[in-house]
Amino acid sequence: MSSPSIVHSRSLTRRSALGIAALALVMPSVSAFAQTPAILVQKDPNCGCCSGWARHLKEAGFAVTTQETTDLRPVRKRLGVPADLAACHTAEVDGYVLEGHVPVVAVRRLLEKRPTAIGLAVPGMPAGSPGMEGGTPQRYDVVLFGRTGRQPFMHYVGSENIG
Repeated sequence: MSSPSIVHSRSLTRRSALGIAALALVMPSVSAFAQTPAILVQKDPNCGCCSGWARHLKEAGFAVTTQETTDLRPVRKRLGVPADLAACHTAEVDGYVLEGHVPVVAVRRLLEKRPTAIGLAVPGMPAGSPGMEGGTPQRYDVVLFGRTGRQPFMHYVGSENIG
């Protein structure tokens, strides 16, 4: 017959094994979240769509900090955003600039591929883009821009990536 201390020891070992297994299941998502860089969003304090875009990023697991300003021109100038790509908010993430309603899928692709560029832009405020939900979704391009020019990075209709 086994002594109570041996039974208790086996019980702790089983619990420990279950705890380790549970921790192993949780760790990949915690690790992925920990590796998601923080995003600084600079926006007009009266703009609701900017808040919607920031919420889109937060729901995707990014740590988002918001700074409010009524004049984004100096921010865009400092970061190298061309005037014709300007939108209603400007963000910074891991050495890149995000201008406008850039979908989180494009942000993740940018951070994964790490192209030589200043950043991504969605000029204007296309209907259906993150933060601009509602109405008839428009087709729009996410533009990769840098010192040597610009090129299409991804194409969307509303929130749907079409290439």
